[in-house]
Amino acid sequence: MAPMLVLALAGCAMAAPVAEAAPPLPFIDAHVHLNDEAMQLELMREYGVERAVVFWGRNSDNASIAASVQRHPDKFIAFASISPERSAYRRAWDASDVALLRDLDEMLATGHFKGIGEISAVHFPSPGLPEADYDPSASLLVGILELARKHRLPVLVHIEWTRMKEFSALLKRFSDVPVIWAHGGYTPLFIAQRMLAQHPNLFYELSARTWPLHPRSPDYTILRDGAAVWPAWLALIEAQPGRFLVGTDASHRSRASEAMKHASVQAFLSQLSPAAREQVGRGTLLRLLTPAAAP
Repeated sequence: MAPMLVLALAGCAMAAPVAEAAPPLPFIDAHVHLNDEAMQLELMREYGVERAVVFWGRNSDNASIAASVQRHPDKFIAFASISPERSAYRRAWDASDVALLRDLDEMLATGHFKGIGEISAVHFPSPGLPEADYDPSASLLVGILELARKHRLPVLVHIEWTRMKEFSALLKRFSDVPVIWAHGGYTPLFIAQRMLAQHPNLFYELSARTWPLHPRSPDYTILRDGAAVWPAWLALIEAQPGRFLVGTDASHRSRASEAMKHASVQAFLSQLSPAAREQVGRGTLLRLLTPAAAP
C-alpha cells in the first residue's frame, strides 16, 4: 500500500468518533436488603437506579433503615419489617404472638416507613435462612394487612407457591390493600397468570427472577438462556405492565454479586417496549407508594 494512502487511512481512523456507551436505563429498585449503605449508593449511581425500597438485612434493623432514609431521603424509601428471618421475631411467629403487631403499628405511626416488608412467611431454605412456612391466612399476616389498611401502605410479602390457597384467601379478604409479591413467589408462568387474574390487588415483583442463574434452582429465573426473557413471560409482562415491578434483591455480600444483579435488571428492561419499561421500571411502584393508591 502506498505510504500516503496508509497515512490517510490512519488519519481517518484517528478522526472517527468513538461510540459512547448508552446510559443505563433508569429504574426504581423495589427490593434491597440494606446492609452496606455506601455500596448501595455507588451501585445506584452506576446502574441508573433513581431510588430504592430498602429494608433490613443481616447487618441492619428497622432503626438503621430509618436513619439511612433520613440521611438520603431522595434515594431510599423505607419499609418496616417484622419478618421471621430474625430470631427474635421468629419466636413470636412460632407462638402467633400478636403483640408483635403493636411494635409494627408504632413504627408505622412515626411516618418514617412508606410500606411493610419484606415479610418472608413462606420461604424455602437458603444459606443463612431456615425454612419458613407460616399460614398466610393466620393471625399474624392478617394483622399485618390490617395495619397496612389502617396506614394505607403497600405490603411486600415473600410467599412461595406451596401456599396459594391460603395466600388467595388473604388477598380476597384484603382486596383493598396493595400486595407486592416478592419474586412473584418463584411461580411458574401459569400460576402467575392465574393469581394476577384472580387478584387485582396483587403486584408481581421480579427481583432475582432476572438473574442469569439462580443459586437455588435454575427454573427460578424467567430467562431461557441466561439472557433472553422467555417469549411467554415477555408477552404477559407487556400485556399487563402495571402489575409488574423490578428489583435486584441486593444484599451487599460482594461487589461482584451486586453488579450482576443490577446488570440483570438493565438487561431485562432493555427487552421491554418503552411503554412497558416505564411502567415496570418505575410507574407501578410509584403508584403503589401513593397513599391514595388502591387496586
